[in-house]
Amino acid sequence: MPREKHVFLSAEWRDLVMLNYEVDGKLLSKYIPPGILLDFYEGRTYVSLVGFRFLQTKLLGSLPIPFHSDFDEVNLRFYVRRKHGNEERRGVVFISEIVPKWAVAKLARLTYGENYVRLPMNHRIDASGTGRAVEYEWRLDGACCKLYAHALLPPAPAEEGSLEQFITEHYWGYSKQKRGDSLEYQVSHVPWNVWKPATAGFEGDSSNIYGRELGAILERRPDSAFIADGSPVKVFAGERIK
Repeated sequence: MPREKHVFLSAEWRDLVMLNYEVDGKLLSKYIPPGILLDFYEGRTYVSLVGFRFLQTKLLGSLPIPFHSDFDEVNLRFYVRRKHGNEERRGVVFISEIVPKWAVAKLARLTYGENYVRLPMNHRIDASGTGRAVEYEWRLDGACCKLYAHALLPPAPAEEGSLEQFITEHYWGYSKQKRGDSLEYQVSHVPWNVWKPATAGFEGDSSNIYGRELGAILERRPDSAFIADGSPVKVFAGERIK
């Protein structure tokens, strides 16, 4: 019988701003964990800059984390896949993740080997009417970076076969480990509704976190952007793979 997976963390992910950029897959080669392949949408490779709120965070599914249950996160990620028997597991690799809580960053680095950094952050959300306006900011060395999306129309389920569905429905995470292997972990949540924004983008210089080439990509207009409503999520304990 397959080994039962244990919930490492449960939370709600809410008000996700997702800015998506087409890139040359060669730019991502150094970040791909062993045994993992790039995933493509209609032959194109994408990275996404994602800002969202972590709410009601609990370890092992039930243990609240004092003073660390609610916080913001911004991450830069791309999309991958792995064959497991007859199953095609579609997931994400995080290039870097920003949170305002030192303990969260430390725990994620130790548990999953993820590249977390702690920086001052804040957010602004306007949920009046059927639209949505969401912004996330962080500061480094006195400079501010911001991603934002402003939508006027009400949300709807992601269309079947759309880029929005591709971006939001990758349910595995992969990270490169120091010993040369990879860690695989499952993330469980229901499909999300999305707002298609009238305006969206990124402001600032992020090269000090993501490097010159990726920083320059984020300064372009996104190839697509949307806001996702989010949902409760479960992040399961990871397993090493070769």
